[in-house]
Amino acid sequence: MMIYADNAATTKMSPAAVSAMLPYMSELYGNPSSLYAFGQRAKKALEDARGRIAGCLGCDPRELTFTSGGSEADNQAIRSAAKLGARKGKRHIVSTAFEHHAVLHTLKSLEREEDFAITLLDVHENGLVTPEQVKKAIRPDTCLVTVMYANNEIGTVQPIAEIGAVCRDMEVLFHTDAVQAAGHLPINVQVQNIDLLSISAHKFHGPKGIGALYARRGVALCSLIEGGSQERGLRAGTENIPAVMGMAAALEEACGQLEENAVKVSALRDKLIAGLSEIPHSVLNGDPVKRLPGNANFCFEGIEGESLLLLLDDKGICASSGSACTSGSLDPSHVLLAIGRPHEIAHGSLRLTINEETTEAEVGYLMEAVRDAVSRLRSMSPVWRDLEGGKLPHII
Repeated sequence: MMIYADNAATTKMSPAAVSAMLPYMSELYGNPSSLYAFGQRAKKALEDARGRIAGCLGCDPRELTFTSGGSEADNQAIRSAAKLGARKGKRHIVSTAFEHHAVLHTLKSLEREEDFAITLLDVHENGLVTPEQVKKAIRPDTCLVTVMYANNEIGTVQPIAEIGAVCRDMEVLFHTDAVQAAGHLPINVQVQNIDLLSISAHKFHGPKGIGALYARRGVALCSLIEGGSQERGLRAGTENIPAVMGMAAALEEACGQLEENAVKVSALRDKLIAGLSEIPHSVLNGDPVKRLPGNANFCFEGIEGESLLLLLDDKGICASSGSACTSGSLDPSHVLLAIGRPHEIAHGSLRLTINEETTEAEVGYLMEAVRDAVSRLRSMSPVWRDLEGGKLPHII
């Protein structure tokens, strides 16, 4: 038996996505840049998919550029806004301390190599930032605010529309990394005052290696990849038609079932959180309500997250101690440190991310397996013996 509880890392492709891709890997393999009819059939499919994805995001199809995924979209959005700002003498960017590394590393590069000033907002213990924080941080030379829609580790959902309204009032571009949100939370870039938005298909049952960047009309993007004139000259390289078709099918399906899935998965998530909260000296990371439907992230005192993952793997459970992008790192999660977790507690973290295919029986098994694994690890830990014996104070 295997229970997959790491949907924040990647999701299983839906049958609809696979079915949409197959014809464009066999019969309809034409290059959309070709002028003959066979190539133009691929071009028509590409633009049809662009329109369907745009419909899910509330934007014009011409405002979407296909990318290789969320990281590329984040890079292109931030560097484009920085270039536009630099032309006006504005070299200040506001973000948060718990963004995805695709954002943080890009900001660090701009700070180091192009003399940008970066303000990273502190995150409250509940994993949220406020519009008031953003407003206070904006300066006359601010060219961009970038705040993720939903955190990839602790699942907290930010007040995106309100932050976007602050940026719109102060005439500053607003970008949001919506990689974890797309297909799971409602998105309408017009209503939510979003200028730039990044998504990635494999987070909502689409294929890996394909994503999209929304840029509001009038926001000029710079190209990260030089070459041909594909994507209106904004991203060189022959478009990955099969992946685009899979992404469109997956996003349409996810958005069509969004409300139904959110209700079901949130109920299972709450049951999981309630069960894990009964483990002594454990703490839920992030706001208990303002979080993604399928996310449960905990810290357990006196254990190491890596050991916990190995024991759960022995029980057939796929889980994570943080972002899949940093799973090879021995450093504690920068997200958990940002919300104030001490290093020794942040090392004992577990992220379980379920979806609409998860059953109540599986949630029950997850709770039992985590309780048993935590108990076993604590029984072998000299640190835990010192904590229980009173030689060290409990933190949680």
